[in-house]
Amino acid sequence: MEEKKFSQLGLGEKVLKAIDDMGFEEPSHIQAEIIPVVLEGYDVIGQAQTGTGKTLAFGAPILTNMKKAEGKISCIILAPTRELAIQVNDEIIRIAKHSRVTLLPVYGGQPIDRQIKAIRRGVDIIVGTPGRVLDLIRRKVIDLGDIQFLVLDEADEMLNMGFIEDIEEIIKNCSKERQTMLFSATMPDEIRKLSKKYMKTDTKHVSIVKSTMTVSTVEQYYFEIKQNNRFESFCRILDVDEPETAIIFCKTKKGVDELVESMQARGYNVEGMHGDMNQNQRMNTLRKFKEGNLEFLVATDVAARGIDVENITHVINYDLPQDIESYVHRIGRTGRANKEGTAYTLVTAREYMTLKQIEKMTKSKIKRKDIPTIDDIFLSKYRSMVERVRETLGKEDYKRFVPLAAELDEEFNLVDVTAALMNIVYNKEVSFEYTENNIGHTTDFVRLFLTVGRMDRVNPKQILQFFSDHANTNKTDIGDIDILDKFTFVNVNEAAAERIIKTCTGKRLANRRVKIEISKKRD
Repeated sequence: MEEKKFSQLGLGEKVLKAIDDMGFEEPSHIQAEIIPVVLEGYDVIGQAQTGTGKTLAFGAPILTNMKKAEGKISCIILAPTRELAIQVNDEIIRIAKHSRVTLLPVYGGQPIDRQIKAIRRGVDIIVGTPGRVLDLIRRKVIDLGDIQFLVLDEADEMLNMGFIEDIEEIIKNCSKERQTMLFSATMPDEIRKLSKKYMKTDTKHVSIVKSTMTVSTVEQYYFEIKQNNRFESFCRILDVDEPETAIIFCKTKKGVDELVESMQARGYNVEGMHGDMNQNQRMNTLRKFKEGNLEFLVATDVAARGIDVENITHVINYDLPQDIESYVHRIGRTGRANKEGTAYTLVTAREYMTLKQIEKMTKSKIKRKDIPTIDDIFLSKYRSMVERVRETLGKEDYKRFVPLAAELDEEFNLVDVTAALMNIVYNKEVSFEYTENNIGHTTDFVRLFLTVGRMDRVNPKQILQFFSDHANTNKTDIGDIDILDKFTFVNVNEAAAERIIKTCTGKRLANRRVKIEISKKRD
């Protein structure tokens, strides 16, 4: 079946221009299925896993069809957590780049007064958590009597977090003429009842079947980077690993062009492939890569479709893909014919939870690696040079230089000569002018002890929400959460630990008052 393009789905010109600016070449499965249905005005139930591109699937058609009404809210989007509300809001801002639309995220843990002022100034779309939205409705700040669109995102998670009554109260305040979209990875009975009670009888149900995702022959690692150090971190990885052949994936066409230009400026043997290149260009680049005349190929997901090249040692996700299925297709380019392959992914702290979703969906372990230091690069290059010297000494070719080396021996110390030659090679092979030895993420975690556990039916999401509500933390502050029968250990960064102990101790979590203290270190 021929793949559809965004331009074939019926979206408005301003929305299409924004999607083009974002660099997406073609819609994901759920986007291709749901966008036309939403544009036709139907209520929709979208059953799909997290990480399939749902936000664009509902955001793009809403922005296309929405009629702005002065001083009135046109769309309300409910999300289970603060982090998801922010993520959805940020994504819709990008889709609305060329549309004159005002958005506001509302959630607990932030001063409500600021949110009230912003709403009173005029907002078209609100993205919020059920608790905060309901609070604003009860304060008569939010009026949903004229809304055109209601979106329930990750409805099953909102159910798990106990928001079902809040959601029903919010829906009862919404316009009866609204168009409703419900997205859920699973369809428990409570969600089915909710949809039957509050959605139209001709509601369309779109289910994206979860495909088998296997990555068993690929060793997967991730590097936590800072956004402004993305390219330098990438260069450090290449300088230490020295991949023989690698495909590097970028999310957008523009990203491919920029990365290729930066790599070529530093002497890498690299070319790019994306959808704006004609077929001859792409075939020529692929031929060079297959024949070993290119070390590195930088590509978008669409351009890389159908690439079948043996002996690719590394796949590097310079950017995370638009959806999890694309991640599996990407790393499947290595580790073929029962050979082992290596996949590296660069993620910022904000992208870490997406990585955890990928782990969950693929049932695999993505191990953390530290960004190489200058010392690591120096040691790697030294070992590489020594290995090449050993190989060369095993052959006869070098002997034509013996008389020249003897001349140098008369004027200089041969140890100094060797060091000078090694310095020349090092400077030629290191791709970046590194200044700091270590640019990696070095936050130290403190281990906290909480007096709630499995017997209290507490789960990680509740703990994250508890910390967020009382100590204004975010997911980047929190590390591993280990829930045992009667108590829980949580790793948090040092900056947040004192705040959590001070503001959360004595508050109710899972229907009991919780005590929190720094755990004694284990041997």
